[in-house]
Amino acid sequence: MKSSVNSVESFSTLDGPGIRTVIFFNKCLLRCKYCHNPETWNMQGLNYTSEELLEKIKRFKSYFGERGGVTLSGGEPLLQNEFLLDFILKLKSEGIHVALDTAGITDKPFEHIVDNVDLIIFDIKDITEKRYHDLTGGDIKKAWKFLEYAKNKHKKFWIRQVIVPEVHDNIKFIEELNKYIKEHFNKSDIEKIEFLPYHKFGSDKYLSLNIPNNYKNKKAMDEKKCNVLYQKFLEFYNKD
Repeated sequence: MKSSVNSVESFSTLDGPGIRTVIFFNKCLLRCKYCHNPETWNMQGLNYTSEELLEKIKRFKSYFGERGGVTLSGGEPLLQNEFLLDFILKLKSEGIHVALDTAGITDKPFEHIVDNVDLIIFDIKDITEKRYHDLTGGDIKKAWKFLEYAKNKHKKFWIRQVIVPEVHDNIKFIEELNKYIKEHFNKSDIEKIEFLPYHKFGSDKYLSLNIPNNYKNKKAMDEKKCNVLYQKFLEFYNKD
């Protein structure tokens, strides 16, 4: 069995705890207007067996220390579920910490994958059915199904929300996000919540891939304003 991997990034300190190797899998059902990895949207050539990928990862194992490990990202890694489960079990047999970076949007079985990862880095996207579909083209109910299972399993979470100007940069959304997180997650299982300001770093990729860029004229999110909103969110979140 082979996977379709777009790239492998070593020595990341942003995608999970410690020093990590991040594997970007191809294919995604969403078409987020702010996506900075559109090159991972479609399935491409199969290029790694789980054994080959494991051998590549083991070269970096000495750098992981007690906190680091491997983060499975994309695209949406859950769409290559059979390969992913086999690979996760191989990583665990080597004592490697595994994080799953996902939006939970898949038409494949995901339960055994959730059972075996150490951490889920969850991309919320948005919190209402209408805005979620407008922003991503996807069905938020699939994300809810994923979250319900993971919540019942008491999986550890890092939560991420991209803050898009004129969509999320207001107090009303921040209040709603606070309620949403408390509804769909066990607060005791949340290790980190991050606000990521929308940026334009992936704009050139749309040109090179000849893909329409829905946010071509959208300005990047002001980082200072994003930080102010995050502090306001923490006020709501820490009240109870």
